[in-house]
Amino acid sequence: MAYDITAERREQYREMSIRSQQRKRALLERDHGQRKISFHVPRLAPADLMPAIEPHGLSSLSLFSGGGGLDLGFERAGYGHVASYDVLDVCGDTLRANRPDWTVFGGQHGDVTQVDWRAYRGVDVVQGGPPCQPFSIAGKQAGANDLRNMWPAFVASVLAARPMAFVAENVPGLLDPKFKSFVEENIIRPLDRSYHLTTFRVGAAEFGVPQTRKRVFIVGFRNAAHARRFSRPTPTHSDEPGDLAPPNTTRHSLGLSNIGFDVAAPTLRSGFTGPRNTTGVVNSKASLQVWGKLCIWPHGVQRSRELAAAYPPENGHLRLSVPDCALLQGFPEEWRFEGAVYQALGQIGNSVCPPVGYKVALAVARALGVVE
Repeated sequence: MAYDITAERREQYREMSIRSQQRKRALLERDHGQRKISFHVPRLAPADLMPAIEPHGLSSLSLFSGGGGLDLGFERAGYGHVASYDVLDVCGDTLRANRPDWTVFGGQHGDVTQVDWRAYRGVDVVQGGPPCQPFSIAGKQAGANDLRNMWPAFVASVLAARPMAFVAENVPGLLDPKFKSFVEENIIRPLDRSYHLTTFRVGAAEFGVPQTRKRVFIVGFRNAAHARRFSRPTPTHSDEPGDLAPPNTTRHSLGLSNIGFDVAAPTLRSGFTGPRNTTGVVNSKASLQVWGKLCIWPHGVQRSRELAAAYPPENGHLRLSVPDCALLQGFPEEWRFEGAVYQALGQIGNSVCPPVGYKVALAVARALGVVE
């Protein structure tokens, strides 16, 4: 169910937000930035979920690169980076800030509909997550009628570049019955003439990400033998008895105290979805209840942990920061996001969780015979 509240409740939140801003202003004016603020230190290091693989010779080309979740996962899995494309300038800024040596096309130069992909013939893997809003509940599920539907462009890039394999990611809503004909006509039918396709769902928590996010992957191989060798990534974390590691939970991962309740965080909403310039990560009434039980305030996310700790909400819960949200998405602490807070949250919420991208990238590399 989409997040919806009564007008009365909305007014209460608005008044609370005003009081919060007033407290923040008063604190900053009083302390002139001199007061030392203590804040939590995370326990989880997401890079540990993605042990770096030695370069094995495969290369990857990234479309709809966003904040770099898939790009980072592929890099950690030993792939050489060829280029990244994203139509948002701020995404290009983020990728260049973190990887100055990468070839990055952002803004108008990152428009994937304007590229002759034949120039990239010889690349081993094309990967990307076409905008998910056309198939997500938050995006109104307009499907093919949504101007953000970029599946035809992704398919065209694969057919023109002719990689050995491709990896595409999207929301589970893509597989809803209402989109069955769209998927068949616009994705499956054009691609399965040249590629052997596998579709599967994954949960981010299965790979150590402290978030309940679920996604769909479509993977294709030109060679039938490679396709037969491919197996969807095996989970590394589970709450079932066995040899797998226990799931990573929100408060523990963030380095917060034990309050007797701790679970994986609800799926983070993108800052590019919902009200303009939103700095909250709530995507439903149910998620708001979970955040409340976690004693975490998911509204008014701040740029840094110090700023977030400087003015806690009236209920005393932890106010989230951009680094906190990035960690809950599986980004290493050193990965930074350019732009305003809502733009950083947009990049985080739209990204593939890097540890998930890493596991998919490794599975493709195994199928291609370059890693064991």
